[in-house]
Amino acid sequence: MLKQSIALKLQQKLSPQQIQLMKLFQVPTAQLEERIKEELELNPALEDGAATDEDENNILKDLEEEQSNNDSDDTSLNDDELTNIDEYLSPDDLDTPDYKLNADNYDPNDEIEDKKSIPTADSNFSFQEYLEEQLGLSDFSDEHYQIAQQIIGSVDDDGYMTRPLDAMVDDLAFSMNILTDIPTVESILHAIQSFDPPGVAARNLQECLLLQLNRRDIHTPLIRLAIEIITNHFEEFKKKHYEKIARSLEISEEVMKLAIDILIRLNPKPGSAFIGSGRQEQYVIPDFIIINNEGDLTLTLNARNAPELRISNSFKDMLKEYQKGAKQDKQQKEALIFIKQKLDSAKWFIDAIKQRQHTLLLVMRSILDKQLAYFQTGDETMLKPMILKDIAEKTGLDISTVSRVANSKFVQTEFGTLSLKSFFSESLSTESGEEVSTKEVKKILQDLIDAESKKKPLSDEFLMQELNQKGYNIARRTVAKYREQLNIPVARLRKEL
Repeated sequence: MLKQSIALKLQQKLSPQQIQLMKLFQVPTAQLEERIKEELELNPALEDGAATDEDENNILKDLEEEQSNNDSDDTSLNDDELTNIDEYLSPDDLDTPDYKLNADNYDPNDEIEDKKSIPTADSNFSFQEYLEEQLGLSDFSDEHYQIAQQIIGSVDDDGYMTRPLDAMVDDLAFSMNILTDIPTVESILHAIQSFDPPGVAARNLQECLLLQLNRRDIHTPLIRLAIEIITNHFEEFKKKHYEKIARSLEISEEVMKLAIDILIRLNPKPGSAFIGSGRQEQYVIPDFIIINNEGDLTLTLNARNAPELRISNSFKDMLKEYQKGAKQDKQQKEALIFIKQKLDSAKWFIDAIKQRQHTLLLVMRSILDKQLAYFQTGDETMLKPMILKDIAEKTGLDISTVSRVANSKFVQTEFGTLSLKSFFSESLSTESGEEVSTKEVKKILQDLIDAESKKKPLSDEFLMQELNQKGYNIARRTVAKYREQLNIPVARLRKEL
């Protein structure tokens, strides 16, 4: 049965301009330049260069007069029409979930996105092309040459084979109509393994290290010993059970250390040693610059974030010419609407850039005030606990806005160029009840591990006791978590002879 009813519904809606403004907050410096170039190409009413106050006031006056003249015109545009935010924002643009706002807890996938947004320089010569260049100098038959190309295509950027030989035989039969067998493919693989860099096309780490050792003078006793360790004691070598290897081979600790020194200097990722491997080198462009002048800190915005834009004088003149027309036909009205649209869009974009500059500086100044001791000294133990909510309350901005500003932004200091995300951290209570940053605890943990004897590395239990003695209430599992976040292996794997 059909029936009618009245219901109240609360729905959040944003205008397209508000959505574009939020996206501008999130854009890093390098991408901002591209965004401005794109807008300059799309909007002929926007030009490079600084506008005078008189120009802006005249254009604003003309636009207001035209708006008042067209208030009753059915051909005028409704620029303030609200739109559902879901139609314009992708899931990545929506507000950051609560669990990401409590501290520096964010999805590891965000790191991938952050890296994508950093400006990079590409190499024009890939690792596979380097191998194919060497292949062209080899003496292969036409069929073996095609097999070799298939093998090179299965080598990843680290230099390892990614396909087993039996699967490659099937690939050759089905995709290239080449009937071959595993011994033939393996013989061609061995030929490719003689290419540079040493260790290329290995099927595993053990084979990679052996390929590099066999390029050396194998008649040298230490090289022969290193080959024997990798061949017959590889598992013990991976687990750093050096004493067990020394006892098995009946060698002294000094000789064992010399052999290990050779092994640890081998490259476990031979592809990364090639300069033109096609990997992207990352160049970070800072959004902010902090200069320390004898303790007096000066914060400035990168000049690339403050472009000089103005509204085109030619469009202003066109607007005046059309306004002077005594009688406007349909074409003239359409032209007038077009000019007004472009002028409004140019004015909005200039204002949006200015608002972006203001918001970025507001957030960075709040971070600077909160972490003043760190920026003056560079000592990570001086970092205070700080979450997005702290900066949002201090600036009066929404938490999601602070998150967008902090995302993919960097600040240049005398201690290096740092990500804004690195200043946000959780808090940890000391015995005295004082709240300290987890980054302070991580710094002390790093210092303890750096100062340890590598012959007897400190266990997580011992590190916990040391931190407890310093007044930090921390459990062993928390020590293990922080150690893993610092990319520090367990004590057994830090052991050296």
